[in-house]
Amino acid sequence: MNPADYLSSVKSLLLNSPLIIRYQIIREYEGLQKSYIRARLTLTDDSLLEFSEYVEEGSEDEVKITDYSFQWMNKEGDQIRRWDNTPHYPKLKNFPHHIHVKEDDVISGKPIDIFGVLDEIGKTLKA
Repeated sequence: MNPADYLSSVKSLLLNSPLIIRYQIIREYEGLQKSYIRARLTLTDDSLLEFSEYVEEGSEDEVKITDYSFQWMNKEGDQIRRWDNTPHYPKLKNFPHHIHVKEDDVISGKPIDIFGVLDEIGKTLKA
């Protein structure tokens, strides 16, 4: 899979995920070596998810997500959770991957993509 194929799979997810009732692609760039997407989603509980992913060609027919941010908010716009890899918490395990679980509470995270984030949100919404 190259970055353009990955971007196509993300667009397919946006169209077909039962969690998403509306989406808007804000910006995108599609290339064989690098791609980017930024989008806003409205989910089934009226919460919002804004995300961006920069994707580059990796090794062995894989892609590497080099920069990401996923911000999940309630319908009033208050943050529920944010996943990102901005390198500003160097003491956390798995640096730079981290999760903002509250405004001032940050925990270690793992590399994640839009597929994983929607899986996590789906588990929360079903609970």
